Amino acid sequence: MSRKVLLIEDDLQMQNLITEYLREYDFTCSAFAHPKDAILELEKDSSYSIVILDLMLPDMDGFDVLKKIKSISTTPIIISSARGDIGNKIHGFDLGADDYLAKPYEPRELVLRIEHILKKTNDSKIRVGEFVIDKANREVVLDGYTIDFTKIEFEIFIFLVENMNKISSREQIINATSLDENTKNRTVDTHISNIRNKIGDDSKEPMFIKSVWGIGYKFVS
Repeated sequence: MSRKVLLIEDDLQMQNLITEYLREYDFTCSAFAHPKDAILELEKDSSYSIVILDLMLPDMDGFDVLKKIKSISTTPIIISSARGDIGNKIHGFDLGADDYLAKPYEPRELVLRIEHILKKTNDSKIRVGEFVIDKANREVVLDGYTIDFTKIEFEIFIFLVENMNKISSREQIINATSLDENTKNRTVDTHISNIRNKIGDDSKEPMFIKSVWGIGYKFVS
């Protein structure tokens, strides 16, 4: 499990305190005073396991930083801020923060909050053959690369995986996903074709999603 932390904090004393403390618990911490630099780092490196975000930052309001991170990454976020009133906490959670620590706090509490989130995140992931599936974050990774599924494609893929080695009819796929009940069979076939393209599955000799003539499809392990 990755133990890389991205810290966005412009107080250098706080930066050093958190970085040194996390190092004692085998976390690698990369600290940034300017949020734009941190966002660029997240865009380049998707292997961070968690973000610790201060709200009072130069150039950007912390809530704007939170929204930007949520738009480019599924990495969990802990807000670490002196703005500890209930209004700010509610707003932070509404925008997608995973936890909120009001300063001042004991560094040990931060470690415990991180460990709790990482355990929950890790428990939501399953490995199926060459795929790592994170249902909580609607993410599928193959050979280290995240597959860019649409909402419907993800739902179909998960349904087939959860019914591995069983034949699923087109009607079952429609009923189990957000597809409209009046969806035509050929629409399902189009989605399957798109999924195959994205996972590198040859439609003529597929490795993962097999066609069952006259019925539907099955995912094979």
